[in-house]
Amino acid sequence: MRPLRDAQLGAFTFFASALPHDVCGSNGLPLTPNSIKILGRFQLLKTITHPRLCQYVDITRGKHERLVVVAEHYESSLNDFQKLGATVSTDKVLQIAYETLEGLEFMNKHGMVIKCIIAMLLTYIVFVLLSVHVCVHHGADVDFPIGYPSYLAPEVIAQGPAHHSDTSQGDNPLPSGPKTDVWSLGVLLFELCTGRGLLQNIEISEKLKFILTLGCIDDIVTVLAEEHGCLDAIRDLPKNVVTLLRKCLTFQPSRRPTPADLLADPVFEGVSCLYTLYQQPVGLFSSSLRCAHLELPEDIGQLCKDDDEDYLGERSIDEVYHLWCLAGGDLEKELTNKEIIQSKPPVCTLPNFLLEDGESFGQGRDRSFLLDDTTVTLSLCQLKNRLKDVSGECHLLTESPNELSCTVNLPLIIRERDTEYQLIRIILFDRLLKAYPYKKNHVWKEARVDIPPLVRGLAWAALLGVEGDIQAKYDAIDKDTSIPTDRQIEVDIPRCHQYDELLSSPQGHRKFRRVLKAWVVSHPELVYWQGLDSLCAPFLWLNFNNEALAYACMSAFIPKYLYNFFLKDNSHVIQEYLTVFSQMIAFHDPELSNHLNEIGFIPDLYAIPWFLTMFTHVFPLHKIFHLWDTLLLGNSSFPFCIGVAILQQLRDRLLANGFNECILLFSDLPEIDIERCVRESISLFCWTPKSATYRQHAQPPKAQADRSASCFGKTATHYSSDYQDMPKTDLSREPLALRDLKAEVSPRISAEDLIDLCELSAGGQTKKSKAGKPKILAVDIRSIEDFGRGHISGSVNIPYSTAFSADGELAQCPATGTLQSFRGRVIVVIGHSMKSAAMFATHLVKVNYPRVATLDGGINKMKHTGLLTVPSPQI
Repeated sequence: MRPLRDAQLGAFTFFASALPHDVCGSNGLPLTPNSIKILGRFQLLKTITHPRLCQYVDITRGKHERLVVVAEHYESSLNDFQKLGATVSTDKVLQIAYETLEGLEFMNKHGMVIKCIIAMLLTYIVFVLLSVHVCVHHGADVDFPIGYPSYLAPEVIAQGPAHHSDTSQGDNPLPSGPKTDVWSLGVLLFELCTGRGLLQNIEISEKLKFILTLGCIDDIVTVLAEEHGCLDAIRDLPKNVVTLLRKCLTFQPSRRPTPADLLADPVFEGVSCLYTLYQQPVGLFSSSLRCAHLELPEDIGQLCKDDDEDYLGERSIDEVYHLWCLAGGDLEKELTNKEIIQSKPPVCTLPNFLLEDGESFGQGRDRSFLLDDTTVTLSLCQLKNRLKDVSGECHLLTESPNELSCTVNLPLIIRERDTEYQLIRIILFDRLLKAYPYKKNHVWKEARVDIPPLVRGLAWAALLGVEGDIQAKYDAIDKDTSIPTDRQIEVDIPRCHQYDELLSSPQGHRKFRRVLKAWVVSHPELVYWQGLDSLCAPFLWLNFNNEALAYACMSAFIPKYLYNFFLKDNSHVIQEYLTVFSQMIAFHDPELSNHLNEIGFIPDLYAIPWFLTMFTHVFPLHKIFHLWDTLLLGNSSFPFCIGVAILQQLRDRLLANGFNECILLFSDLPEIDIERCVRESISLFCWTPKSATYRQHAQPPKAQADRSASCFGKTATHYSSDYQDMPKTDLSREPLALRDLKAEVSPRISAEDLIDLCELSAGGQTKKSKAGKPKILAVDIRSIEDFGRGHISGSVNIPYSTAFSADGELAQCPATGTLQSFRGRVIVVIGHSMKSAAMFATHLVKVNYPRVATLDGGINKMKHTGLLTVPSPQI
């Protein structure tokens, strides 16, 4: 995006055609409103950035098919010269023509034409009707004609208007070619040279008739000059200017040059040398160098010394608009204040109808539904006032400033609406992301605080480790050839997050289809399962204009969190995942686990859509964004913690209900507080030993584990990577058959985790925490004799045979008193056999002891570590 600098933000509005309410499409679904179609097509215009083109920023949809467009805007334009009747110097005419053609050629390369240029600025070309023409399907989705007859090329007039009800052209009305814009440019240049408004005082029918009669005339420029009494002005023009006008105003499109042809024409020999070829900035994910032409000032410290410098003007246009909205900006209010939007009483909007005698009642056609190209300038005074206390140093941030410490503690929804806070966070992330991947660790660090919504798409890509020339990889995938899953994709897309205007648009459906097909084609070992579309939705929404990035993020996300979930036969993967999830429920909330098991409400009945879609099937997108901001910081076990946190929010209702009521509860999931869910998920994650969620069907170890990728603070550095990524040793957890895994209520942890969590020293001594207690309690269930031969320092001995009474309660003894004092901390059961340890742990869960685990491999795993201690003989 180009910096705002001396530009302003402007807004104009128009209406899309209303569709009949009782008509459905071929698929039986209601027709997509034309305003949503336009909204989807408009997104392409936001990607068009060129020095000669004004930047389009946003489009919003209001009531009754109203659309409001926001774009870069300048107060002065060449219309001012026309109104004054002034002429422009010939050198300036050639300069304007060349710059205009540069902008036109750039648009033509992107497959777009304007059809009618109606206003130009001295340094930028502004196409007010650009958004209307491109987005409204060549005029078929609005009730007003596109363009002014005075400026339309003859072939456009001959083509006639396009209507949404006209089926003769099918779904693809005849587009206008690049040469139509050359004719419009020729008319504008003629007006600049002569100071006359061409055909301004003639009726429309006469205008059309006159333009069409020019087809039999060789020298159209001379005829136009004679018609308007400015032949002398044309004769005084330099030869190259007259030649340019004649080439632009060539009646036959086949003989008229394109913008690219004119740029290479000799008439611009003295002008073209003044301009350098525009090169589009290199994107974040590319094989080209992003800083090849970077120039830094000699003294960087002088960058922020000027107190009068307009730092806001150096931010990109989309950033300024985003901050303007946060500062209380309201588009419809601005347009209403300028009387562009006028409300009428309902009685004044009754339709017009005729009686048999010809007498009419009601209103005629409402002129407000026609196009009013008046652009309203959006005032930035309120925004600048909100940001007046933001110092210049904040624009050179490399880490969060201390003054944000108070704001950081506020709820996330408040932080995302705080103008000053968002400006500083956007600046910081912008600098870090431009230095990606070299500043990857810093991106992780700042993402733990929060991610600004404006940069969420790029931030997620950085967190997922996306690198390289993603566009080339995406382009190399065949997304057009029919494949067997096409039918299922077509069925799923119209049901996926269709409450969202962007994803429900036809353009959104096309992009959905392309990204999903690209993933299916590029992963032949996997298959399309229902739910893949929901996984794609957040990435597509955030990267709507960058399908390659959406695909790359999705391709990096699935192996990390959903490895082998999309196999043709994924039953063994799903069952292992759900079993580990059951163990996590028992680990963190044994009372809830006992109740759900008693009524038979197992995770198979409700959790498969959760994990297969990583909760995108059950939560709206705005909640998924906040949830995934944290999910992407965690490893593949973090979804278990999210699942447990959701259950704990519904805990009281689940404990009070039986099987049928729980089924009904999950069929229409109640409102979930996502911020609370995230907060509790992090706490659960930090309390979970990393080997407790070990799955043998998880992603295999990477060649080089990323040790930086995930931590939620200093207390969570122990969980900085997946357990599968850690080097395997004799103390690592062993794979377990699914049948044996299901037989155990509590999770197993590895000897490595036990040593780490007990903080055992080389001499077998247990280090004390600041509170005076170890982080966990090791419970040795062997006999007293075996315990005396060697045990873990700090462990307590509760022999299995004497631990529980006949009614299943813990027997009273000093050791069980110690156990009770450690209630709430991690309790690891250690025995000779895993069967007895698992049974002991099950008993503890039944009496509602939380955070109970067993040591994988039992005491035998510890015998060769040198960490077992023998009590000193008493003298």
